[in-house]
Amino acid sequence: MLSTIASAAAPVTDSIDERVRACTACHGEQGRATSDGYYPRIAGKPAGYLYNQLVNFRDGRRRNPMMTYLVRNLPDAYLREIALHFSNLHPPFPAPAVASIAPATLERGRTLATRGDSAKNIPACTACHGDALTGTTPSVPGLLGLPRDYINSQFGAWQIGARRATAPDCMAEITRRMTSEDISAVAAWLAAQRVPQGSLPKSWTIEKPPLDCGSIPAPRRAQ
Repeated sequence: MLSTIASAAAPVTDSIDERVRACTACHGEQGRATSDGYYPRIAGKPAGYLYNQLVNFRDGRRRNPMMTYLVRNLPDAYLREIALHFSNLHPPFPAPAVASIAPATLERGRTLATRGDSAKNIPACTACHGDALTGTTPSVPGLLGLPRDYINSQFGAWQIGARRATAPDCMAEITRRMTSEDISAVAAWLAAQRVPQGSLPKSWTIEKPPLDCGSIPAPRRAQ
């Protein structure tokens, strides 16, 4: 009986959709994220960014046992294929979660995201992540459409060294310049923003980023 059922089962197609099922089990259908806020949206992120993160998990710069297990034996070419697959998916964004945030906190977050804080030498998020904060190709992610708790947790990971990037690690340096109140404010403001449907990462047009950053291709970094 069991052999009859097994023989009647349809063969699994060897396709990229099938091979990334381990990814969508946590990151949601098409990589659109899950409602718990723990697993971020990976759909539509720039391919260079997704590839960098897969390499960071594989090579120990980011720490997550499940991610490390999944990618630790995968070659660069396979990781690029996975990254390109998800970068080409653009499911709609959900409406931002409703949260009760003090207006002063939201205003501080808006200021940091769009103007930065020159007194603390904190550049605006828009300086690298794009004027619309939807990311820039090939390797800077969008910041909208992410849950507040996830954004907070990533800043925390940079603070304790659980998340690192190719040196020089510009985000780690920026995080060191921010107070916990700054982090909470910018996370709250970013998470409260609605993502216009059809938003895509923009092409990188900045001649020189505010900080030298190892994850940005060398010709676009400060020399």
